Amino acid sequence: MARDRLDVILYNRGFFESREKAKAAVMAGIVYVNGERCDKPGLSCESGCEIEIKGKPIPYVSRGGLKLEKAINEFGIKLDGFTCVDVGASTGGFTDVMLKNGAAKVYSIDVGYGQLAWELRNDPRVVCMERTNFRYVTTEHIKEPIDFGTADVSFISLKLILPPLKALLKPDGKVVCLIKPQFEAGRSKVGKKGVVKDPKVHEEVINDIKNAATEMGFSVRGLTWSPITGPEGNIEYLLYLANGTHEGNSPINVADVVKKAHDELNRK
Repeated sequence: MARDRLDVILYNRGFFESREKAKAAVMAGIVYVNGERCDKPGLSCESGCEIEIKGKPIPYVSRGGLKLEKAINEFGIKLDGFTCVDVGASTGGFTDVMLKNGAAKVYSIDVGYGQLAWELRNDPRVVCMERTNFRYVTTEHIKEPIDFGTADVSFISLKLILPPLKALLKPDGKVVCLIKPQFEAGRSKVGKKGVVKDPKVHEEVINDIKNAATEMGFSVRGLTWSPITGPEGNIEYLLYLANGTHEGNSPINVADVVKKAHDELNRK
């Protein structure tokens, strides 16, 4: 019998409306093949294999959208009619969430190429900026002021991303950035396979980014943890920032947030 990638089979057999959503569902662990759970979209399977979907399909082009969804709900963020920037867009999970929450336009920026989901690439509300190093993006590249921005980047510190992002924001603009301890902690504090497990290191990293953002002229408005872990099980955090200092910093107990994150995600 013919064989193909699992995500291709799911799409061809009508389980999902796009390969991107099929891939996201597989990675979320809700797809079972011949009775066994599969979490690798590229797994080679027989085209006629028995497939079962257990659980609620992810409503976005990638499971990463669940991260921003949580921030929007927890912090009460409204995006109706907003012009937004998605830094480190990749497949476009954050872009998709912004659009589904009423954003009028999203600049989807990534240093990579060919990753943005086809449905977003062809959406007139999306400006796809591939092969673009955001560190060097200025108002010459994006001429209209930005209401809301996100940053989900790897192998680079947020300290290098926040300054150019701030320069694009309106005076009352907001930002949600994903803090990834594995890319912020010193090399000596990162374990095997790039995993940072120590809650104390998580606290140090979060406080470091918070302080750096404050020094740049942001107000820290909120902190929570990502509902899903990153590669190799890394726990990540969502920091909510406001441009300027007029709103003031919200009281945040970093140690408490880190403890709750570890308690919840380590149970899964």
